[in-house]
Amino acid sequence: MDIGIDRISFYTSNYFVDLKTLASARSVEADKYYVGIGQEKMGIPPPDEDVVTLGASAAWPLKRDGELDDVELLLFATESGIDQSKAAGIYVHGLLEMSPRCRTVELKQACYSATAGLQLAIGFVARNPGKKALVIASDIARYELGSPGEATQGCGAVAMVVSANPRLVAIDPECGYYTEDVMDFWRPNYRSEALVDGKYSTMVYIHALIESWRQYAALTGRSLAGFDRFCYHIPFTKMAEKAHEKLCRKFNEPLDSERVRILLDESLRYSRITGNCYTGSMYVGLASLLDTAREDLAGKRIGFYSYGSGCVGEFFSGTVQPGYRDFCCAEAHHNLLANRAELTYQQYEDIFNYGVPTDGGEYVFPQYKTGPFRFSGISQHKREYESLME
Repeated sequence: MDIGIDRISFYTSNYFVDLKTLASARSVEADKYYVGIGQEKMGIPPPDEDVVTLGASAAWPLKRDGELDDVELLLFATESGIDQSKAAGIYVHGLLEMSPRCRTVELKQACYSATAGLQLAIGFVARNPGKKALVIASDIARYELGSPGEATQGCGAVAMVVSANPRLVAIDPECGYYTEDVMDFWRPNYRSEALVDGKYSTMVYIHALIESWRQYAALTGRSLAGFDRFCYHIPFTKMAEKAHEKLCRKFNEPLDSERVRILLDESLRYSRITGNCYTGSMYVGLASLLDTAREDLAGKRIGFYSYGSGCVGEFFSGTVQPGYRDFCCAEAHHNLLANRAELTYQQYEDIFNYGVPTDGGEYVFPQYKTGPFRFSGISQHKREYESLME
């Protein structure tokens, strides 16, 4: 029995900053961002958007289409948690009016936890073949103004239905994974902005990739040449390209720039204009690949590398299913990205400095352009959400 990703839906903020605007404000050349890290825009969430609204908005098209009717497990992956106790997925469960017969938990391990959620969901479906699981990865990447990581900011969410006989991608059972206790990236509870040792993080990312691939190759006997496409964790698009090149050199795989472009480019298109989505990053790449590939990918094997700082890495694979294009959300994703509003630098800085109140008072947030849900305010330390659908 094949198990894997049956449907996938992506959502990001309706606002963005062009990195040319940021470059001008920071008195640097735009190519530092456009070419140097491979990023063009970064998604910026307004004050009434958070990981709950991003995640619920990503899952809403699946709910509308009846795809969540048999879901009995909701796994919410994030490193932008909003509560030390209550899972953000519980709010999403309520906003989507899902069945009460549903296990719901939140998962955390930097950018890796959505892959942990996917693997847990596969195990659940293996025991309950007639049921489905919903995995949501939702995050807001945030760094200090003027910091080296600022240009890699972004936000977004991916919602994936996991089922038997999936219509998009059947996930192979073999995988390689690697854990090491390192401090390459972290965000203490008392900070809203992440801390990162960029050069060290790049080294750890690649080391975990090499070790997890080594395990995967030993289990499967496959070589890098046996893959038709790759999806990497994408803190910025140049990182994915660099990682693949390093992997090929390490294992003596022939490498040329055109081949790298074919293997990776389609999976990087969305991330170039949304920025880093942390837990959702690699799965934004998958949505981008399935939506934009000109070649019919049916029967093609995809290699996946998921990485979360701190650190955990995993390499696994899956095969695209026949007829997958009929179940993609390509048009909705295209319309979302094409109709976002561009922010000026001052608007970006004003939103950045608009902190969520922490005194437990009564607050009603101004309404911006969001998806079907918004974070409407706080009352007595309780977050309040609003559905904008009639």
